[in-house]
Amino acid sequence: MAKKKVIFVCTGNTCRSSMAAALAKDILQQMNTGAQEIEIASAGTTALPGMPAAENAIKVLSSMGIDLKGHSASLLTQEDVQGADLILTMTGMHRRQVRSMVPECESKIFTLAEYAGAGADVPDPIGGREETYRACAREIQTMVKQALQEFLYREKKDKPD
Repeated sequence: MAKKKVIFVCTGNTCRSSMAAALAKDILQQMNTGAQEIEIASAGTTALPGMPAAENAIKVLSSMGIDLKGHSASLLTQEDVQGADLILTMTGMHRRQVRSMVPECESKIFTLAEYAGAGADVPDPIGGREETYRACAREIQTMVKQALQEFLYREKKDKPD
């Protein structure tokens, strides 16, 4: 079965989307995905390529046993959008930005909350205290787990026997 690609998107790719991707990788390791291989990536709509993850994002994920120290921000490109099977944005604004970049890919671009079937836009913790990042990471973790379960369900359902 072909490997599927999921990209998490926020603004700068130093907080929310980088945490979402790291959490998704951790969750996938714990899930039984069968033969389905999923590549996880993250990017920002206005990211400065090469920027590290925010210090508090690194701290919070480290306390959860996840290493984000090696993260390097990426700017979302049209090729990224076209090559992905699913794009999950942190806010409705991000979804609109990505859809306007590649309108023909609209059907695979969702906010994380809408795809997970719960929650609302994920507020940007940038510049916030560690507790703000911790709350954001917990919210993202819950929605990412739900979104990955939904993605795997849809993939299995759409697969011919």
